[in-house]
Amino acid sequence: MNKSTLALLSVVALGHVLLTGCVSQRDTMISQGYPQAYAEGFDDGCHSGNNAGGSLFDQFKKDVRRFETDKEYAQGWSDAYKQCESQQLAIQRQTQLSIEQQQLNQQKKLNDQKQKEQLEKNALKGVNTKGLESIK
Repeated sequence: MNKSTLALLSVVALGHVLLTGCVSQRDTMISQGYPQAYAEGFDDGCHSGNNAGGSLFDQFKKDVRRFETDKEYAQGWSDAYKQCESQQLAIQRQTQLSIEQQQLNQQKKLNDQKQKEQLEKNALKGVNTKGLESIK
């Protein structure tokens, strides 16, 4: 990987850490008026969805007993799982596309350079260059 790709991945990872590290999603939702059980389920479901979507920063998290007995927790968990998994998958796709684009750009530069060298070589075919050797 080159510096541009590493920089992009670093920004994505740092953004994820900054967005999830300071104030918990649960606390934010409770302050916005969501029921505590829903917010806790949403927080757990989002960690699980992110993990399912390929996040290296989240682990599967589900209070199974509570999921089976607390409708608000279960609804929050289910809502968040779907939402966060699809968001994480979109991030993964965008990152992969960026990496592939960078690789294509690098390959194009190499191809252009090879083509230029070949054109230069072909332009000198049949030209007597023996007298030019002493110019060096």
